[in-house]
Amino acid sequence: MGDPKPQKVAIVAEVQEKFSNADAIVLTEYRGLTVTDMAVLRHAMRDAGGEYKVYKNTLVRFAAKELNLEIDELLVGPTAIAFTGTRPDGTPGDPVTIAKALTDFSKTNESLVIKGGMLDGNLLSTDEIIALSKIAPRDELLARLAGGIAAPLQTFAGLLNALPQKFAFALSALIEAGGIGTETPEAEETPEAEETQAEDSDSEPPENEKIDGEAKENEES
Repeated sequence: MGDPKPQKVAIVAEVQEKFSNADAIVLTEYRGLTVTDMAVLRHAMRDAGGEYKVYKNTLVRFAAKELNLEIDELLVGPTAIAFTGTRPDGTPGDPVTIAKALTDFSKTNESLVIKGGMLDGNLLSTDEIIALSKIAPRDELLARLAGGIAAPLQTFAGLLNALPQKFAFALSALIEAGGIGTETPEAEETPEAEETQAEDSDSEPPENEKIDGEAKENEES
């Protein structure tokens, strides 16, 4: 067997590069799609941040073998591969939007068959790719995450602002209910103090008062 043609070598190298750099790949069968259908699908893929390429199975198989990717069972029939890439605005593609673009297209074009794929080096079945397409895109998830972080912070700040006012209301209600006295302890007269005063009033007068009384009686006599 002679040396492979430079063109084939270049295609294998291209496929290997895309396999290595793409976050996700999806292998599809496009048998029955018209040229117009393929153009529409490629446009949808570009908008989603990916690209849709057709390669010979033998070359893809060779490229996958060198990368130890076990996708031989998917390389049957006319195969086209979707790779995550870059959106027209320069932002990176998203595996979710790629999967969604393919599944949405397949709903109205039964000729497109999703066979399987890979995500971060892990094999994906057809059902898993369909499930992936139902997840919110990365941009939306990031927006939700940012909102989820901001909301608790705003709530916490509101609680801190409301705390002094709520504490004042609670303190006022407690005072009105008699839970906290408004007089100081020194101003209150305890029962023990009252009893002591009563006992003092019934007891004999002090010694000086007795002497004064006796002197008065002597004067009268």
